[in-house]
Amino acid sequence: MDTTEAAGRTPDDRLTDEPGGRVGAPPAADAAAPDGSGADERQVVSTAIRSQRSTKDIVISLLVLLVPIALLIGLGRVFLGADTPTQVDPAPTVQQARAANLFPVGGVTGLDDDWRTVTADFRRGDTGATLRIGYLTPGDDGVQLVQSSVPAEQLLPAELTRTGQPQGAVEIGGRSWQRYSARAGELALVLLEPARTVIIVGPAPEEELRELAASLT
Repeated sequence: MDTTEAAGRTPDDRLTDEPGGRVGAPPAADAAAPDGSGADERQVVSTAIRSQRSTKDIVISLLVLLVPIALLIGLGRVFLGADTPTQVDPAPTVQQARAANLFPVGGVTGLDDDWRTVTADFRRGDTGATLRIGYLTPGDDGVQLVQSSVPAEQLLPAELTRTGQPQGAVEIGGRSWQRYSARAGELALVLLEPARTVIIVGPAPEEELRELAASLT
Protein backbone atom coordinates (compact mmCIF):
# COMPACT_ATOMS: atom_id res chain seq x y z
CA MET A 1 0.00 0.00 0.00
CA ASP A 2 1.18 3.52 -0.85
CA THR A 3 2.50 5.17 2.29
CA THR A 4 1.26 8.52 1.12
CA GLU A 5 -2.28 7.20 0.72
CA ALA A 6 -2.11 5.53 4.12
CA ALA A 7 -0.92 8.70 5.69
CA GLY A 8 -3.94 10.59 4.39
CA ARG A 9 -6.47 8.19 6.00
CA THR A 10 -7.82 8.61 9.44
CA PRO A 11 -8.18 5.77 12.01
CA ASP A 12 -11.94 5.81 11.42
CA ASP A 13 -11.40 5.32 7.72
CA ARG A 14 -9.31 2.25 8.44
CA LEU A 15 -11.95 0.75 10.77
CA THR A 16 -14.53 0.81 8.01
CA ASP A 17 -12.37 -1.59 6.07
CA GLU A 18 -13.04 -4.37 8.68
CA PRO A 19 -15.62 -6.85 7.40
CA GLY A 20 -19.09 -5.69 8.40
CA GLY A 21 -17.51 -3.03 10.60
CA ARG A 22 -19.03 0.27 11.61
CA VAL A 23 -17.33 2.77 13.77
CA GLY A 24 -18.37 2.27 17.37
CA ALA A 25 -21.22 -0.11 16.46
CA PRO A 26 -21.55 -2.92 19.04
CA PRO A 27 -22.48 -6.44 17.89
CA ALA A 28 -26.20 -6.90 17.37
CA ALA A 29 -27.82 -8.08 20.62
CA ASP A 30 -30.07 -10.54 18.87
CA ALA A 31 -27.44 -12.03 16.61
CA ALA A 32 -27.16 -15.76 16.90
CA ALA A 33 -24.02 -17.03 18.57
CA PRO A 34 -21.55 -18.46 16.09
CA ASP A 35 -21.83 -21.91 17.71
CA GLY A 36 -25.66 -21.95 17.54
CA SER A 37 -26.04 -21.98 21.35
CA GLY A 38 -28.90 -19.48 21.23
CA ALA A 39 -31.02 -21.82 19.11
CA ASP A 40 -30.19 -24.71 21.43
CA GLU A 41 -31.36 -22.74 24.46
CA ARG A 42 -34.65 -21.87 22.77
CA GLN A 43 -35.16 -25.54 21.87
CA VAL A 44 -34.51 -26.61 25.50
CA VAL A 45 -37.03 -24.07 26.82
CA SER A 46 -39.62 -25.17 24.26
CA THR A 47 -39.10 -28.83 25.16
CA ALA A 48 -39.43 -28.10 28.89
CA ILE A 49 -42.72 -26.25 28.32
CA ARG A 50 -44.11 -29.14 26.28
CA SER A 51 -42.99 -31.60 28.99
CA GLN A 52 -44.77 -29.60 31.71
CA ARG A 53 -47.93 -29.48 29.64
CA SER A 54 -47.77 -33.25 28.98
CA THR A 55 -47.34 -34.01 32.70
CA LYS A 56 -50.28 -31.77 33.56
CA ASP A 57 -52.43 -33.48 30.91
CA ILE A 58 -51.53 -36.94 32.29
CA VAL A 59 -52.43 -35.91 35.85
CA ILE A 60 -55.77 -34.50 34.72
CA SER A 61 -56.52 -37.68 32.74
CA LEU A 62 -55.73 -39.86 35.74
CA LEU A 63 -57.98 -37.78 37.98
CA VAL A 64 -60.80 -38.07 35.48
CA LEU A 65 -60.43 -41.87 35.62
CA LEU A 66 -59.81 -42.31 39.34
CA VAL A 67 -62.57 -40.11 40.73
CA PRO A 68 -65.44 -42.20 39.26
CA ILE A 69 -63.71 -45.43 40.34
CA ALA A 70 -63.36 -44.14 43.91
CA LEU A 71 -67.03 -43.13 43.91
CA LEU A 72 -68.09 -46.57 42.68
CA ILE A 73 -66.00 -48.32 45.35
CA GLY A 74 -67.48 -46.09 48.06
CA LEU A 75 -71.03 -46.70 46.87
CA GLY A 76 -70.40 -50.43 46.70
CA ARG A 77 -69.15 -50.54 50.26
CA VAL A 78 -71.91 -48.38 51.69
CA PHE A 79 -74.96 -49.58 49.78
CA LEU A 80 -74.08 -52.97 48.32
CA GLY A 81 -71.99 -54.46 51.14
CA ALA A 82 -68.95 -55.04 48.92
CA ASP A 83 -66.78 -55.71 51.98
CA THR A 84 -69.17 -58.37 53.29
CA PRO A 85 -67.67 -61.85 52.73
CA THR A 86 -69.67 -64.28 50.64
CA GLN A 87 -71.15 -67.02 52.79
CA VAL A 88 -71.51 -70.59 51.56
CA ASP A 89 -73.60 -73.56 52.56
CA PRO A 90 -71.16 -76.31 53.62
CA ALA A 91 -73.83 -79.04 53.68
CA PRO A 92 -73.28 -80.36 50.10
CA THR A 93 -69.52 -80.58 50.65
CA VAL A 94 -69.94 -82.30 54.01
CA GLN A 95 -72.34 -84.77 52.38
CA GLN A 96 -69.78 -85.45 49.64
CA ALA A 97 -67.14 -86.25 52.25
CA ARG A 98 -69.49 -88.57 54.11
CA ALA A 99 -70.47 -90.36 50.90
CA ALA A 100 -66.78 -91.08 50.23
CA ASN A 101 -66.74 -93.02 53.52
CA LEU A 102 -63.00 -92.57 53.99
CA PHE A 103 -63.10 -91.25 57.58
CA PRO A 104 -65.73 -90.25 60.15
CA VAL A 105 -66.97 -86.77 59.19
CA GLY A 106 -68.13 -84.65 62.09
CA GLY A 107 -70.66 -81.86 61.81
CA VAL A 108 -70.79 -78.48 63.53
CA THR A 109 -73.78 -77.55 65.66
CA GLY A 110 -74.61 -74.84 68.17
CA LEU A 111 -72.63 -71.95 66.73
CA ASP A 112 -74.49 -68.64 66.69
CA ASP A 113 -75.07 -66.50 63.61
CA ASP A 114 -71.89 -64.49 64.22
CA TRP A 115 -69.98 -67.49 62.88
CA ARG A 116 -70.01 -67.38 59.08
CA THR A 117 -69.02 -70.21 56.76
CA VAL A 118 -67.03 -68.78 53.85
CA THR A 119 -65.34 -71.82 52.23
CA ALA A 120 -65.98 -75.55 51.95
CA ASP A 121 -63.80 -78.02 50.06
CA PHE A 122 -63.34 -81.80 49.92
CA ARG A 123 -60.42 -83.40 48.11
CA ARG A 124 -58.89 -86.83 47.71
CA GLY A 125 -55.16 -87.36 47.49
CA ASP A 126 -52.66 -90.17 47.19
CA THR A 127 -52.34 -90.49 50.97
CA GLY A 128 -55.93 -89.73 52.02
CA ALA A 129 -58.83 -87.32 51.77
CA THR A 130 -59.34 -83.95 53.45
CA LEU A 131 -62.41 -81.86 54.24
CA ARG A 132 -61.77 -78.14 54.86
CA ILE A 133 -64.33 -75.66 56.06
CA GLY A 134 -63.37 -72.02 56.54
CA TYR A 135 -65.11 -69.72 59.01
CA LEU A 136 -65.11 -66.10 59.98
CA THR A 137 -65.39 -65.84 63.74
CA PRO A 138 -67.46 -63.26 65.63
CA GLY A 139 -64.24 -61.23 65.83
CA ASP A 140 -63.80 -61.42 62.01
CA ASP A 141 -60.79 -63.72 62.20
CA GLY A 142 -60.37 -66.56 59.72
CA VAL A 143 -60.38 -70.09 61.11
CA GLN A 144 -60.12 -73.42 59.30
CA LEU A 145 -61.65 -76.69 60.42
CA VAL A 146 -59.74 -79.57 58.83
CA GLN A 147 -60.80 -83.22 59.02
CA SER A 148 -58.58 -85.68 57.23
CA SER A 149 -57.55 -89.30 56.79
CA VAL A 150 -54.04 -88.24 55.76
CA PRO A 151 -51.56 -89.65 58.31
CA ALA A 152 -50.92 -87.14 61.09
CA GLU A 153 -47.16 -87.19 60.55
CA GLN A 154 -47.78 -85.83 57.03
CA LEU A 155 -50.83 -83.66 57.72
CA LEU A 156 -49.52 -81.69 60.70
CA PRO A 157 -46.32 -80.37 59.06
CA ALA A 158 -48.31 -79.43 55.96
CA GLU A 159 -50.99 -77.55 57.89
CA LEU A 160 -48.96 -76.13 60.79
CA THR A 161 -45.48 -75.90 59.21
CA ARG A 162 -42.61 -78.14 60.22
CA THR A 163 -41.91 -76.00 63.27
CA GLY A 164 -45.38 -76.61 64.77
CA GLN A 165 -45.00 -78.22 68.18
CA PRO A 166 -47.49 -79.51 70.80
CA GLN A 167 -48.06 -77.10 73.68
CA GLY A 168 -50.05 -79.30 76.05
CA ALA A 169 -53.44 -81.02 76.19
CA VAL A 170 -56.83 -79.40 76.86
CA GLU A 171 -60.19 -81.07 77.53
CA ILE A 172 -62.94 -79.80 75.22
CA GLY A 173 -66.35 -81.43 74.85
CA GLY A 174 -65.21 -84.62 76.51
CA ARG A 175 -62.25 -85.01 74.12
CA SER A 176 -58.56 -84.49 74.65
CA TRP A 177 -57.23 -81.90 72.21
CA GLN A 178 -53.61 -80.87 71.80
CA ARG A 179 -52.64 -77.21 71.60
CA TYR A 180 -50.10 -76.66 68.82
CA SER A 181 -48.02 -73.76 67.65
CA ALA A 182 -48.55 -72.91 63.99
CA ARG A 183 -47.70 -70.07 61.61
CA ALA A 184 -46.80 -66.68 63.04
CA GLY A 185 -49.75 -65.25 64.94
CA GLU A 186 -51.74 -68.49 64.78
CA LEU A 187 -52.68 -71.21 67.23
CA ALA A 188 -54.03 -74.70 66.51
CA LEU A 189 -56.10 -77.29 68.32
CA VAL A 190 -55.48 -80.85 67.15
CA LEU A 191 -57.59 -83.95 67.80
CA LEU A 192 -55.83 -87.23 67.02
CA GLU A 193 -58.11 -90.21 66.45
CA PRO A 194 -57.41 -93.63 64.88
CA ALA A 195 -59.41 -92.96 61.70
CA ARG A 196 -59.01 -89.21 61.34
CA THR A 197 -57.11 -86.12 62.42
CA VAL A 198 -58.96 -82.89 63.18
CA ILE A 199 -57.24 -79.50 63.11
CA ILE A 200 -58.72 -76.13 64.05
CA VAL A 201 -56.26 -73.38 63.19
CA GLY A 202 -56.21 -69.63 62.74
CA PRO A 203 -55.26 -66.25 64.23
CA ALA A 204 -58.44 -66.09 66.34
CA PRO A 205 -58.31 -66.00 70.15
CA GLU A 206 -58.06 -69.43 71.76
CA GLU A 207 -61.55 -69.04 73.26
CA GLU A 208 -63.04 -68.95 69.75
CA LEU A 209 -60.99 -71.94 68.65
CA ARG A 210 -62.30 -73.85 71.67
CA GLU A 211 -65.86 -72.78 70.88
CA LEU A 212 -65.56 -74.28 67.41
CA ALA A 213 -63.97 -77.44 68.81
CA ALA A 214 -66.82 -77.85 71.32
CA SER A 215 -69.38 -77.58 68.50
CA LEU A 216 -67.90 -80.49 66.53
CA THR A 217 -70.03 -83.64 66.73
